[in-house]
Amino acid sequence: KGRFYWNQGTVAGLKQSIEYLQQAINKDPKYALAYAGLAETYWVASAQFLQPREAMPKAREAALEALKIDDTLAEAHTSLAAVQAFYDYDIVSSEREFKRALELNPGSASAHQWYAWYLFVLKRPEEALREIRRAQELDPLSVLINGEVGMAYYFARQYDRAIEEDKKAVEMDPNNSFARIGLTRSYIQIRKYEEAIATASKPEPDDSYLLASLGEAYARSGKTAEAQKVIDKLNELTKQRYVPPYAVAWIYVGLGQKQQALDWLEKSYANREDTMIWLNSDPSLDDLRSEPRFQDLVRRVGLPL
Repeated sequence: KGRFYWNQGTVAGLKQSIEYLQQAINKDPKYALAYAGLAETYWVASAQFLQPREAMPKAREAALEALKIDDTLAEAHTSLAAVQAFYDYDIVSSEREFKRALELNPGSASAHQWYAWYLFVLKRPEEALREIRRAQELDPLSVLINGEVGMAYYFARQYDRAIEEDKKAVEMDPNNSFARIGLTRSYIQIRKYEEAIATASKPEPDDSYLLASLGEAYARSGKTAEAQKVIDKLNELTKQRYVPPYAVAWIYVGLGQKQQALDWLEKSYANREDTMIWLNSDPSLDDLRSEPRFQDLVRRVGLPL
């Protein structure tokens, strides 16, 4: 049940996932797979609705507990690798853990899935696409993985292919936030703003990144007032849960307000958001690449320029 709700890719689903995985651990404190699943869930929840400095240490603790119980468990090595890459920004250690996971279980969909994102960080898109495709072959019914295939093509700047893949994922589950984020963002890049707005707005988004993608679509299509309303809504949401500054930065880039966007990315860095690892690959940030402040951020995260 924990894995099922995790795969929904929604705030409500992730909260339910944490609850079920914790129930599994309570019933069997030596159940290593449950700890590995909990680690992965805390990581995905990080920066979506939980403060990264709160969620990621819990992810690390759960991954280390899983390894303590069974150090041959590929899922545990994968979860630890994710924490090292996307919170510690420790590229060397995370690669070692990813490779150990794939060595232990070459058939692990999640190991191939997250290793693909690691390869994008290193600007190795062709290898990354092979890895995410392998994850899809291993788990073809995972809505999250299908959505990530689309997002992978987005990062590879193959937008038509990204849209094709994300449409399939949305058909599998119209409520899955991750697939809708990928589809919205690809529409933005090819300037199909009305399609982007329609994808992000219905059903009403509960995911901060999806809401921010809607705001960016408004901004880039010249609907400044609507974009500001989305910013106001995200600011209001901070009273209820964590809202990632990285997502807000997208909207300011769309509005052409570069310094405000960089201010929000600085907040994201201070909070150690996992999305900071995409600074050197995210197409939505291309307008910032010549800015010295942006280049300094990339260096601080430890990414290749």
